[in-house]
Amino acid sequence: MRYEIVINGARRSAQFAPPARETSPVTFALDGRDSTADAVRVSPGNYSILIGGRSLDVTVENHSGAFLVRVAGREFRVEIFDPRSWQRRLGGGIELEGRQQLIAPMPGKIVRLLVALGDHVKAGQGLLVIEAMKMQNEIRSPKSGTVEKLATEGQTVNAGEVLAIVS
Repeated sequence: MRYEIVINGARRSAQFAPPARETSPVTFALDGRDSTADAVRVSPGNYSILIGGRSLDVTVENHSGAFLVRVAGREFRVEIFDPRSWQRRLGGGIELEGRQQLIAPMPGKIVRLLVALGDHVKAGQGLLVIEAMKMQNEIRSPKSGTVEKLATEGQTVNAGEVLAIVS
């Protein structure tokens, strides 16, 4: 399964392979780097994770539509977006910071560009339209900024492929 994860405002791409058995390690890739981890739920919201030969105690709390994760004396705000589910991201009042990559939620074709490379855009503004399974979906900017990279009209894209970068 592929997910888009925002950790303390930084957008990351994660892919998880389900374990073969309940006691099997979980295989995952974060930004294309493969890894495995063993995780055991100790109690609700508390986990023991073994990754790279290192044992970590992790606490997870649901916090305002995201997760507050504490590990090794550090705290992270984590938001998880499943590209298979529709989510309205407009009007939330929260704007992401830093350079943001917009990723294709599914395979499709770019049928229309709504902005040009170098244009200044506002958070929530439509950047392009992708057609997948005979449905058109407008891809919107997660932040105000400048369009640094943009797919081309007519381009065929795969799920997880970068469509645009706004910085």
